[in-house]
Amino acid sequence: MSSPMVKQGPPYPPTTWPLGGPPIKGVDVPVQSAFFFLFLVGAAIHMSIFQKNKARGHKFLPSLFIFGFCMARNVTSILRIASVCLPHNLRLAIAAQIFVAAGVLILFIINLIFTMRLVRSTHPSVGWHPIFSMAFVVICVIIAGTLVIVIVGTVQSFYTLDTNTRSLDRDFQLYGTTFFAIIATLPLPITLLSLVVRHPPHERFGAGRLRTKVTVLLVSTTLLSLGAWYRCGALWHSPVPRSHPLPGFLSKAPFYVFNFLVEIITVYMYAIARVDLQWHIPNGAKGPGSYSGSQQYDPSHQSLSTTRIILPIRLQIAQFSSSQNRRRLAVPREQRWVETRAAPNPPNT
Repeated sequence: MSSPMVKQGPPYPPTTWPLGGPPIKGVDVPVQSAFFFLFLVGAAIHMSIFQKNKARGHKFLPSLFIFGFCMARNVTSILRIASVCLPHNLRLAIAAQIFVAAGVLILFIINLIFTMRLVRSTHPSVGWHPIFSMAFVVICVIIAGTLVIVIVGTVQSFYTLDTNTRSLDRDFQLYGTTFFAIIATLPLPITLLSLVVRHPPHERFGAGRLRTKVTVLLVSTTLLSLGAWYRCGALWHSPVPRSHPLPGFLSKAPFYVFNFLVEIITVYMYAIARVDLQWHIPNGAKGPGSYSGSQQYDPSHQSLSTTRIILPIRLQIAQFSSSQNRRRLAVPREQRWVETRAAPNPPNT
């Protein structure tokens, strides 16, 4: 007697090929384990840098953010290895997919912070304008909101069979990946514009030359942009059913290269280039001149400083003259006359 068929409930397995193709233990486990080790070393390096800087009063929060990113990538690696070893546990696959897309946002924000410091150094009137500062805050808020939308769309797509709902979830994911790709690329045009547009001598900050800072920023932005636009382009491509052969752009090689490889290169480049020294600014820096510790020219400040120097000198001269007069008046007139008469005449030469 045949048993009745039991309808499978959510989460439902995807019917199209995901990034990276099907899970293969012989490939995914060793490769992901290698990246786990590399990100673990990167986390240790940047935490060590942060602690040493903190001990000598050198506050550089991006090092702590990079450490957090490396730890997030370690969690991603664990989830991916677990999902490969347990292919029927779709909840692990969902969590791994979310962490792959979300973790790199930390590096995007770090590059935006470096870009903002560059603009404030080369164009202080623009970089320190309240609108420019507010724009950075707004971008961070939109990034957080977009991340929530992407997570909701990703999770919901596994828990519904409704065609309209899945179409809406795909639209959420398309918007999110496109927006994140734009954010990843945003430091490139801003940096180039800040260098091309004529500006006064830049305000020096941190260690090293401006050229070195710009090179590190452009290289890291380019690497992260490649990964972001790869994910964006793969998602905009029409979904490929699992009944069709796996296309090359969804295979494992581009998946690992444009996700984990470009990220680990960026993490180690930050450590080797010592961005904690290059991009460091004084604690509490606010306004033009605060990066280098100098002050902007202000005639009122100069006149005030000059007055503070001249007035004590005049006061000392007046006090000296007054004391001499008092000493002179204290001597009787007859004695002063005798001393004057007794004074020898200078010899003729």
